[in-house]
Amino acid sequence: MDTIAALATASGRAGVAIVRVSGPRAWDVCQALVGRLPEPRRAALCRLRDGAGELIDEALVLLFDQGNSFTGERVAEFQVHGSPAVVRALLNAVTAQSGVRLAEAGEFTRRAFEAGVLNLAEVEGLADLLTAETEAQRRLAQRVLDGTIGRFLEGMRQDLLHSLAMIEAALDFADEELPDDLAQHIEAPLLRVMSRLQQELAGRRASEQIRDGFEVAIVGNVNVGKSTLLNALAGREAAITSEWAGTTRDVIEVRMEIGGLSVTLIDTAGIRDTEDQIERLGIDRGQRRAQAADLRIYLKADPADEVVVQDPEDIVLLSKADLWQAPGISGQTGQGIPALIEAIEARLMTRASNSSVFSRLRHFSKLQLAVSHLEAASEGLQQRDAGWELIAEEIRLAIRSLDGIIGRVDVEDVLGEIFSAFCIGK
Repeated sequence: MDTIAALATASGRAGVAIVRVSGPRAWDVCQALVGRLPEPRRAALCRLRDGAGELIDEALVLLFDQGNSFTGERVAEFQVHGSPAVVRALLNAVTAQSGVRLAEAGEFTRRAFEAGVLNLAEVEGLADLLTAETEAQRRLAQRVLDGTIGRFLEGMRQDLLHSLAMIEAALDFADEELPDDLAQHIEAPLLRVMSRLQQELAGRRASEQIRDGFEVAIVGNVNVGKSTLLNALAGREAAITSEWAGTTRDVIEVRMEIGGLSVTLIDTAGIRDTEDQIERLGIDRGQRRAQAADLRIYLKADPADEVVVQDPEDIVLLSKADLWQAPGISGQTGQGIPALIEAIEARLMTRASNSSVFSRLRHFSKLQLAVSHLEAASEGLQQRDAGWELIAEEIRLAIRSLDGIIGRVDVEDVLGEIFSAFCIGK
């Protein structure tokens, strides 16, 4: 296998840059650049020189032996000053060595997967961790990366193997009298696993919202203060505001973090009857986005207005409350803004708390397939006409579906897509 090298930190100017080398010749590269091998897993301050003996930089050098590194291979890491010129000179010197080339996107992580250091779900968790923008996304990704999914699935797998073993015993002793409650002993673990998997499927929406973000729409009639409220929540002039009705004609989005959650605020066109076709299109588009949003904030122009909400969790507030001297919200003075942010956070955090340990469409597709096979197995047990062989096959297919989540089987079709999302140095 080739030895690969790449910049493991962000490109551009920085105080420190890390160049990682992994593969059978990683330590040979270190020997060539440093002139000696530091003690593994102990940082050493060394001078790096290219093939012509020219000084590249003074660096901290770390060596990791096979089986004790991220990739499972021998690894050398060089922590140098983070100028593009230093990094370029170092990579040139490294790849000048025989059998060493620049890494492809995600190749370090792929080698970790192939060496058994990470399973497929943990690889996906690492990809999510690298792109996490909010605290909730970080926690979700870290939960996947630390092996939670693997441990959960192993428990499910053991239950299913127990049922399968009893069926195999029934097949081996088919000529003998079997216990009357054998089917119940086989079915109990199946039902237990189905229940757990259905709970995780129920948390799919919350997990997707944490990964992709929640949408909160601001809804109301024209000139009620929606854009002013959006600007106040965003802390900047994200939307044009004026005293003229119908200023907002399209959906305006602002992405922000509330309570550690990624939230997209949506300013919609004000609702009114109009002959203007462009404004009419904007109103219709805004209403569709508002209906599809996770939460809506309805603004009232008058305390006497009545609002019919789409969801009991939706928030109804009197806008421009400073002009009415009444409880409500004002984007101009900031009245009610902190309380509104707290209300949004409370509602979204409640939904996020019901999230699954799984996080990706691929995971949930496999879970649903496993449930379908277990339902077929349970139905066969109840009807007693499917035969032990067919019931056993449904259980095997369920196990295969669960194994596919962590990469025991059926991984080749997803490997390229997963690893292409990584940066070159990972």
